[in-house]
Amino acid sequence: MTRPTTPSPSAHRLSSALLGLVLPLVILAGAAALAWSWKDALPDPVATHWGSDGVDGFSSLAGALAGATGIGAGVVVLLWALSWRAGSATSARRMLNATTTWVAALLAVVLLGSLHLQKGLTDASEVGGIGAVMAAAFAIATVVAAVVYVLTPSGQHAPGAVAVPDDATRLPLGEDERAVWFQRARGGPGIVVGFVAAAATAVSAAATGDWWMLLVTAGLVVLVAAMFSWVVRVDEAGLRVRSAIGVPRTTIPLAQVVLASATTVRCFAEFGGWGWRTARDGRTGILLRSGEALEVTRTDGSVFVVTIDDAETAASLLNTLADRVRPSAPVE
Repeated sequence: MTRPTTPSPSAHRLSSALLGLVLPLVILAGAAALAWSWKDALPDPVATHWGSDGVDGFSSLAGALAGATGIGAGVVVLLWALSWRAGSATSARRMLNATTTWVAALLAVVLLGSLHLQKGLTDASEVGGIGAVMAAAFAIATVVAAVVYVLTPSGQHAPGAVAVPDDATRLPLGEDERAVWFQRARGGPGIVVGFVAAAATAVSAAATGDWWMLLVTAGLVVLVAAMFSWVVRVDEAGLRVRSAIGVPRTTIPLAQVVLASATTVRCFAEFGGWGWRTARDGRTGILLRSGEALEVTRTDGSVFVVTIDDAETAASLLNTLADRVRPSAPVE
């Protein structure tokens, strides 16, 4: 029996390197270089942290730049490594590339904005609040991340060269019969954690008067809506998984399905948490709670998992529909 051909991951990894590593590091380095060019116009030390009563942390300019760029670069490299492992899994690469760029852009704008407010001061404690800077940082970082998400190219998967295994579960359908399966997946522990965090930031904003923190609250609400409410559908287009707000989304065409099966997953033990996750073994998926899940192996060897009720029916239908567009296994 022949095996499906697997496309080279080099193109996918090149895009991940450029958009998920090089671009964020350039943003951080550019911000640090520009900030250093202002050193003669800045007080020494500079303000680096703000509390409810104003500035409560100071550092040398070199220390401030090293701290911001060091933390940012560490996060970028870590997330890029995950994106590198994701290979041709388009949805995972788009999310990770957008996240690394968002982190870099946020830190860059906060760094430059807070230092710009201190230009010309002899005492950094005289600088006012940075609410406007934080608001601008969240807005700019979100726009930049959205652009990177769109620019990340989709993966190219080889069509299946062999039939779905004979022992795979199937849903009996006549040659002319059509069927559609769909479920809504929502909730789980992650949604509770997300809304608690959103409520905590809202309370903190009201208590401290730092109203820019409401942007964090809004961002957390959007994140929860995007990560913890999904529509999962199996039909003649393949497997389609879409967030309640429309993005992110992913589609696995029937020609790319090697095998669909029902399985059981443990969110933390296997994927390290809830939401759109990448496991240590390279699987990607949408994990709302531990338990029943649909697992789909693709022609490039990647595996996608989504926790959903009635996964057995979804897998059986997906295998049946994949049979219709895949040739029988050639005999050597």
